[in-house]
Amino acid sequence: MLTLVIGLVAGVIGGLAGIGGSIIMLPALGVFFGYQDATKSEHHLYMAAAMVVNSVVAVFSTRKHRKAGAIEPRLTTRLCPPMFAGILGGVLLSNVMEGGTLKLALVGFLWLYCAYAIITTVRKLPEPHEGEMRAGWGVIGTIGGGTGVLAGLLGIGGGIVMVPLMIVGAKVPVRKAVAASAWVMQITAPAGAIVKLATLDEHGQEWSEALWIAIPMAAGAMVGATIGAGLTHSLKLPVLRIAIAVVLAGASFKLAGFF
Repeated sequence: MLTLVIGLVAGVIGGLAGIGGSIIMLPALGVFFGYQDATKSEHHLYMAAAMVVNSVVAVFSTRKHRKAGAIEPRLTTRLCPPMFAGILGGVLLSNVMEGGTLKLALVGFLWLYCAYAIITTVRKLPEPHEGEMRAGWGVIGTIGGGTGVLAGLLGIGGGIVMVPLMIVGAKVPVRKAVAASAWVMQITAPAGAIVKLATLDEHGQEWSEALWIAIPMAAGAMVGATIGAGLTHSLKLPVLRIAIAVVLAGASFKLAGFF
């Protein structure tokens, strides 16, 4: 029941703020379920579960973007190969690191995200125009590869990194950046999840346990995302984004053991 609620909350917040579920799920799992040993090996378990949920959510999100005609083939074909290789490399890299190290890396990432969310809410980024888009292999491939490594290393979907990079670095319109991110993640997230599940025994964890965590979270996340997307049009999003960033910052301090 607790994992179902975590997924539901992650889906609602993700739908409201346009962020991936992992950035909510991973801190929540760490705070509510905790860690039993000094190496924090359970963090690998939580990463695997979150990556499974990312896979499910990406598939459903892509269907909506395809119906809306927002998927740009030039972006998806150039993002996918390097991100696919990157996420596999990131997962393998995470497997040689202790869970405690990965937990602290997640905390650092959360702090960066919170700072970014507050700054871009106060000072909104300009919306790129279609004619400004730089969709060359070099720029888009670098974004895909770098995002993949980070996604595999931290157990996140990658959209929370990829979308801002495409908007700022490649001048991709927001709608197309979000759609391309979802399309690519429906391929790369399952690949990363499979490798992470298959290697959990290296950390004394069971892949079946990760699935027991992931299944109710995925169900909650899909329902929550629908609710969050609907609330987007009736709530004051700038205030909400700052509130979400503050809550995530507090959760990250708790995860880091500061209180």
